[in-house]
Amino acid sequence: MGYDLKKAYMQFEHKGEPISCERYGEGHINDTYLLITDDGRKRYKYMFQRINNAIFQNVPRLMQNIVLVTDFARRKIAERNGNPDRETMTVIPAIDGKPYYFDGENYFRMYKFIDNSITYQISESRETFCQSAVAFGRFASMISDFDANQLYESIPRFHDTVKRFGDLKDAIEKDVAGRKSEVSEEIEFALAREKMTGLIVDKLASGEIPSRVTHNDTKLNNVLFDAETKKAIAVIDLDTIMAGSVCYDFGDSIRFGCNTAAEDETDLSAVKFDMGLFEAYTEGYLSELKDVLTESEIENLALGALMMTYECGIRFLEDYLRGDVYFRTSRKKHNLDRARVQFRLLSQMEEKLSEMKAVVLKYSK
Repeated sequence: MGYDLKKAYMQFEHKGEPISCERYGEGHINDTYLLITDDGRKRYKYMFQRINNAIFQNVPRLMQNIVLVTDFARRKIAERNGNPDRETMTVIPAIDGKPYYFDGENYFRMYKFIDNSITYQISESRETFCQSAVAFGRFASMISDFDANQLYESIPRFHDTVKRFGDLKDAIEKDVAGRKSEVSEEIEFALAREKMTGLIVDKLASGEIPSRVTHNDTKLNNVLFDAETKKAIAVIDLDTIMAGSVCYDFGDSIRFGCNTAAEDETDLSAVKFDMGLFEAYTEGYLSELKDVLTESEIENLALGALMMTYECGIRFLEDYLRGDVYFRTSRKKHNLDRARVQFRLLSQMEEKLSEMKAVVLKYSK
């Protein structure tokens, strides 16, 4: 493990004495534990994590982002008589007052555990997917008047599609893994869409699309649901919270959630873009956010789905060409399979773009 778990969690201002600390969840980036304590009268639960500082290289700034946004959200929730301890993440400070503890090599943090909650790895129904949209829409609405310029860019140029395209061209040119000849069809598909790359990036730069606080990892499993009612209660995993466009957040949810097959499916005939799921998500998302968004954002939401699918596809293809150095793989050609799935989805989205825009317009009224 490489670190003293007990020494680390004892550096935080938790209540009671620890009675157990066990691995928890299915995350692949940070090491996550469920810490249970007892003060003789009551038991308390905390989420305790070792932060992966190989990926997140400025943890103090990252944690400052999370504190700023969650403190802001807590105030907003309290103003509408909600429950801040349940409807957003609560950072537990270390005994020195910092929102993290550093042991000289590893960074750790602690949150209150939101009890009686569940997450889904895949959507059980259209209603589940719609509820995740409600959660992300509500989150975006709640922090819509937060000044995004306060936030540190935890992963620089994360959704700069122009840069991502440049990275792909560099990988094609260098061909360090000697794989270029076997993916000529995929390369041709990606390069033919170069004009797409600046469509949202340029609108953000010009101010046509406003820069807002964005989550940047809007997958279903980053929403907590009430275990009994199955209603969405909170958005979690704020490590990639930065300034950006809601078109990216909306688009990433669609890319991930409207695919009828797995992200690494090898049978491309099983990969279909589900318009029913698209409509369910759009309805839930705009039910919370339509009065906040500008006309330009609404016009470009559907495009955001195409952009995120394209961007993700070229990232998988780039990584395959470089020899699988970024995304974790479990089989030969894993990243190539992932890229092919994204390109298949993108082709279908391109055919349905006018229909997608009509759905967005319908629920933006």
